[in-house]
Amino acid sequence: MLKDKPEKQSIFQKFPKTFWIANTMELFERWAWYGLFAVLALYLTNSTDEGALGFTQSQKGSIMGTVTAILYFLPIITGALADRIGYKRTLIFAFIILSSGYWFMGTVHTYNLVYLAFLWVALGAALFKPVISATVTKTTTKETSSIGFGIFYMMVNVGGFIGPIFSSKLRDAYGWRIVFIMAASAILVNLVLVTLLYKEPDREKSEDSLGETILKSLENIWTAIKDLKLLVFLIIMIGFWTMFNQLFYTLPNFIDQWVNTSIIYNSIANISPGLAAAIGTKEGTIAPEMMVNLDAGAIIFFQVLISALVMKLRPVNAIITGIIVNAIGIGIAFGTGNGFYVIVGIFIFALGEMASSPKFTEYIGRIAPKGKEALYMGTSFLPVAAGNFLTGFLSGDLYEAWSDKVSLLKTEVAKRGLEIPEISANFSQNDYFNRASELMGMSHQQLTDYLWNTYNPSKIWMVFSAIGIATIIGLFLYDKFILGGEDQSNSERE
Repeated sequence: MLKDKPEKQSIFQKFPKTFWIANTMELFERWAWYGLFAVLALYLTNSTDEGALGFTQSQKGSIMGTVTAILYFLPIITGALADRIGYKRTLIFAFIILSSGYWFMGTVHTYNLVYLAFLWVALGAALFKPVISATVTKTTTKETSSIGFGIFYMMVNVGGFIGPIFSSKLRDAYGWRIVFIMAASAILVNLVLVTLLYKEPDREKSEDSLGETILKSLENIWTAIKDLKLLVFLIIMIGFWTMFNQLFYTLPNFIDQWVNTSIIYNSIANISPGLAAAIGTKEGTIAPEMMVNLDAGAIIFFQVLISALVMKLRPVNAIITGIIVNAIGIGIAFGTGNGFYVIVGIFIFALGEMASSPKFTEYIGRIAPKGKEALYMGTSFLPVAAGNFLTGFLSGDLYEAWSDKVSLLKTEVAKRGLEIPEISANFSQNDYFNRASELMGMSHQQLTDYLWNTYNPSKIWMVFSAIGIATIIGLFLYDKFILGGEDQSNSERE
């Protein structure tokens, strides 16, 4: 009698429970982060009588740019801290900080307190990031790492896609406060998961003090960036991240102020009223965050296809190709007040992002000397941090000067010598716009069209696309003079 052959184990069964718990926590953390971040620019700057804070664009840029830059720089320290006190304990601290930070952000209204609350959130996110990546690394093997990180990045995008949908529908139905409650609640789910189900993976325990560990981390980063090939590449890629971040920092404000999305809503409603109601607002418009979320949705559906198309390209060539597409997409998105063109621009931008962003990480891994891959990968956050910092200025000071509807209306009011009270706690942005509309004898849409035609706020697209073009030129020169047309890895040279 023949014995039954043992069943072949599925690759998904080879992942331990902690791997799946880590991926689930990544999904909920991204849900919370992007659920807030996708609407944060609107919350900070929209009119106070809508429940928003009414800050200036410059204040928005300062908060979002500097705090997010700090978030991406802190993992140098927080990663070392996690190695000292343990992953599970670090995650518990991270989730307590994140949930309290999201809750607090929704209760304070002054610039300084909002800044501090968001900084507190950034600390929690910086504690979470290195630990969750390290957990995935330690719960995968050489055989399972490729699909394991594929699952991980899928969870990043799924969470980043779901979050803005929930925040958009919730704020439309219940106001701004519910967005922060949603984010805090998603993190509390993670707190339960890590407390009850997360098992500490094996890790090397250093005998160094925390100070010595942090100092060694900084020394290691310094050692890596002394490699000219790596350093120049990281500096050039600051341009990519500066352009990329306009999608979340600036485009929501631009759509909210200048794009008549009711036309899009009505076009969808003519085909499917149910779909229009599902993605639209109760006012019959499409919320800016829902339009921007097309980027994450496209990545979920098309990343595998785009990755296959660029698979055989040298990483630098794939990055250049992607950024060319990015520059075209961002130009279309900001270059017109037509909502359909904005959607096309966002989709084109997403295609470029899918080609360039994964290759960015791949290239850094390729040029790392053998045995120093993790060290080099640790530098990848540096251009992200610098890009966020620069984005804060462009999305703040530059947008306020060139494209902010409130600032342009104030200029027009001053030109005409009209007497309108200054925007304050008792006289909102909407009050100001209503009074100006009344004094100028125009409807809201007529006044918007007048400001658009008079001041050309869409000209800011030239700056954003120019940053992309400068990055492309930098990469061409880098490829020619430093790489010599070949992606020679450091490990091969050695």
